[in-house]
Amino acid sequence: MRQNKAFYYIPYGLWIGLFVIAPVVLIVYQSFFNISGHATLSNYADYFHSGVYLKMTFNSVWYAFLITVITLAISYPTAYLLNQLKHKQLWLLLIILPTWINLLLKTYAFIGLLSRSGSVDDFLTFIGIGPKQLLFTDASFLFVATYIEIPFMILPIYNAIAQLSPSYVNASRDLGASGWQTFSRVIFPLTLDGVKAGVQSVFIPSLSLFMITRLIGGNRVITLGTAIEQHFLVTQNWGMGSTIGVILIVAMVITMLVTGERKPRGRSRHAK
Repeated sequence: MRQNKAFYYIPYGLWIGLFVIAPVVLIVYQSFFNISGHATLSNYADYFHSGVYLKMTFNSVWYAFLITVITLAISYPTAYLLNQLKHKQLWLLLIILPTWINLLLKTYAFIGLLSRSGSVDDFLTFIGIGPKQLLFTDASFLFVATYIEIPFMILPIYNAIAQLSPSYVNASRDLGASGWQTFSRVIFPLTLDGVKAGVQSVFIPSLSLFMITRLIGGNRVITLGTAIEQHFLVTQNWGMGSTIGVILIVAMVITMLVTGERKPRGRSRHAK
């Protein structure tokens, strides 16, 4: 029986080894070589002593933070409302549907909407506001990135709220708690794991955005993802690109540790 179970672990082990561990090892290994192919630590020294790279790091974290906050502010009320609707599975499906469309196609669709000859600009002209520069701005980048990431925030929060027992909410109201007190002291703390999962699903990918920053933000939004693209495809400095990739991996691991679920240490002792 144990041999049969071990057999089923083989595909998972191969998948993790080939598509998770091996790429990370290659990136770490390549980060110790310069553009000439010589082993060196200069890539890390250049990164931490360069104001440009540090500014890119700040921009990446700042934009990822803004995208996460805006997404959370929209997604939590939406997920809560979905759980109150009669046909909530249908509405949830409509929210998930945009994720089935290729990211590049959605990005080009927004370029058509936000460009000078786009539908949004035509509408602004029609109502008398006049043509505005919507594309290649910070606002347009945040808007498009938030739209793309919203389903990944809504789903874990929706599941957490759906699993919340109504008896807790009813007990809070029976004890005289107001609507805000019920939410802040009962509903939100008990669904915090869903919020953490949503933050991981949004913040981590937002750290390494490069296609949206290039097509929607233009040269105004420069992040570490853009720098990695430039080093691998333009300057051919794979060592520096790999170094930035290692920094992003470390940042992602830290994010997962900070937002991860923490189990009380004393629980196992009481169980015994």
